Amino acid sequence: MKTLLLILLAFSTTTFSINAETKITLSGVHLCCKGCVNGVTKAVNKAGASATCDAKTASVVITGDQASVKKALTGVPKAGYYGKSDNKDLAIDCQGGAKDEKVKSLTLGGTHLCCGKCIKAVAKAVDETAGASAHTAKKGSKTFEVTGDFNAAAFISALHANGLHAFVK
Repeated sequence: MKTLLLILLAFSTTTFSINAETKITLSGVHLCCKGCVNGVTKAVNKAGASATCDAKTASVVITGDQASVKKALTGVPKAGYYGKSDNKDLAIDCQGGAKDEKVKSLTLGGTHLCCGKCIKAVAKAVDETAGASAHTAKKGSKTFEVTGDFNAAAFISALHANGLHAFVK
């Protein structure tokens, strides 16, 4: 009987820890308008987690079981956004394929560009990247190009600092 109780106790503890709620906060996410909030929310919900977005603080609280939260941390950059996690073990770990090397031009895709404020965030990332001089991002663009003489990984980092993400094409 003791053995059965121990097995049941071990099983219930394991089941509880697997299904325990996980909660993280992403800060610095580009949430300039309702389109951005909806984009992040959709990406998180598609992963099976839930999102609470606060545009004023540029933050997103993601809750769910650990597997769905991890999946959401893959879905958020795929939707074109980036945010810094308050949990070093559960964070967005995607550099979009950018190499730490100088380039004259970089074609990027996957960035959420629903309005003029999104375009301004790209322009700010260009301004913050040494050697980057111009971009072709437009509202609704699927891809855009950044030109100059700049480090590709540094541009992605600057884009991240502005709450957006992109993938090298």
